[in-house]
Amino acid sequence: QMQLVESGGGLVQAGGSLRLSCAASGRAVRTYTMGWFRQAPGNEREFVAALSSVTSFSSTNYADSVKGRFTISRDSAKNTVYLQMNNLKPEDTAVYYCAASRGFRMFTAVTEYVDWGQGTQVTVSS
Repeated sequence: QMQLVESGGGLVQAGGSLRLSCAASGRAVRTYTMGWFRQAPGNEREFVAALSSVTSFSSTNYADSVKGRFTISRDSAKNTVYLQMNNLKPEDTAVYYCAASRGFRMFTAVTEYVDWGQGTQVTVSS
């Protein structure tokens, strides 16, 4: 099992930036596909970004709504995954969750992830 702790959320104006961090323990983030999801009030949890394992060439995938604005990355030495969010929009407001799969390939479905952090709130004002 992997323990995940997110940080870096907060209140930002539209057009601003935030960087979310996900500190992991228990397993190496480089070994498994890691993802970021978000959930706004009244909505289902949705895929934001994923980074496959090193053995799967560390490929990335993004939801269309964040493509070109968000970047997922990994620091293996710190066992931490990041989500750099630029040009934030009010519709990006949500609780953001870091998640770990048990596989190596690219996964975008919530059901493919087994370990979850507690979430961090991101609020973008207009």
